[in-house]
Amino acid sequence: MSEPSRLDQLHFLRRYLLQELARVDGWIQREEERQAAETRRTPPPVPDWVLEHSLTGTPQRLHVGGCGLGGTQARTKPISRDQALRALGEGVEACGICRPDAALGWLE
Repeated sequence: MSEPSRLDQLHFLRRYLLQELARVDGWIQREEERQAAETRRTPPPVPDWVLEHSLTGTPQRLHVGGCGLGGTQARTKPISRDQALRALGEGVEACGICRPDAALGWLE
């Protein structure tokens, strides 16, 4: 029995490497699916401050992030601390339940 030719050996190596590549591709696919599922499960972080807008789009009320009275997501916008202080200074009403004015140290 003669030894396989160099070409036969290279074809064998190619088939082996394709099988290994398919296995690695399967691992990659499972990891991508796991990460996608984890991303769907993880809710976005709660903002520190939320500005609620009226139906016409004007600022209506300031809330601490996570306040249940903040209105629908379509009518709220996360804002920074500086923007929250500016809103209070411009006369935007502070929620009477979550009291963002007190949390911000706002003195009336």
